[in-house]
Amino acid sequence: MLDKLERAFGRLAIPNISLYIVIGQVFVLLAYLTGMLDLSNFMMVPELVKQGEWWRVIAFVFFPPPPGFFGYALVAFAWYMFYLMGSALEHYWGAFRYNVFLLTGYVFTVAVAFIFPNSIATNLFIAGSVFLAFAWLNPDFEIMLFFILPVKIKYLALLTWVLYAVQFIVGPWPVKLQVLASVINFLLFFARDIVMTMRYRRRQMETGARRLAAKDEAPAARHRCHVCGKTDVTNPEMDFRYCSKCAGDQCYCPEHIFNHEHVLTDGEARKS
Repeated sequence: MLDKLERAFGRLAIPNISLYIVIGQVFVLLAYLTGMLDLSNFMMVPELVKQGEWWRVIAFVFFPPPPGFFGYALVAFAWYMFYLMGSALEHYWGAFRYNVFLLTGYVFTVAVAFIFPNSIATNLFIAGSVFLAFAWLNPDFEIMLFFILPVKIKYLALLTWVLYAVQFIVGPWPVKLQVLASVINFLLFFARDIVMTMRYRRRQMETGARRLAAKDEAPAARHRCHVCGKTDVTNPEMDFRYCSKCAGDQCYCPEHIFNHEHVLTDGEARKS
C-alpha cells in the first residue's frame, strides 16, 4: 500500500523534516526566553481549538521538550537525538515513508486528544515513536547518555516500553490514549517485522534444542569389555574381540582378551 501511495504522492514528501521540526522548536524556545512568545499558545488543547484557536493543531508540534532536572542541556540533547534518529529513519525508509510515519503518529495523537477536549496533548509520544523505531532497527547502537555514559539503545528502548506500560496502567485516560496512539503508530510499521523476528528466533531455539539433544544422546556401544567396561564408543581405536571359551558373547578389550576369568555355564569362572 505504501508503495502505491509513494508513487502517487511521493513528490509531496518533505526531505529533512526532522531538521525543520528541531529548528521550529529552537525558534519557539528562544522566542519564549526573550519574551516574544507565550508557550501556552503552542499547547494542543482541543476545547480551545473548537473555539477557533485552530493554529494549536499545528503549533503543538513545535512545542520544545521540557528542561527537566538537567535544564536546557537535556533539551539540546533531546533535539540532537531526535534529529539523529529521524535522519537515520529517513535514510532507511526514504523521505516519503518517514513523513507518513510522523504523520500517522500526529493524526492519532490529535484524534485521541479530542476524546477529552479539556486535556492537553503532547508531542513527546510522537518523538517517542521515532526513538522506538530507531531502536528496533538499530538495537546495538550506542549513545553517550548525557554525553558521558555509553549505553546500547535497546536497553533504553526497553526502559521506554516499561514506562509506557506504567503510564498506560496508572495514568489518566488522556495519557493512556496518547500512549496507545504512539504504540499503534509503531506497530503499523513494525508488526510484520516483529512477527517474522519472533518466528525466526523460535526456529533458532528449536534447532538449537534439537542439536543439543542429538549431542547429548551418546551412540549405543556395539562392543563392551566384560572386565573393564571400555567400549568402542569410549575407545574407538581399540580392537575388541570375543572369547570362544566364555559362555555367551563375552567381549574383551586387547588388554583383557588373554587376561580374564572365563565365564562358564554353571556360573563358575576359570582363569584364562
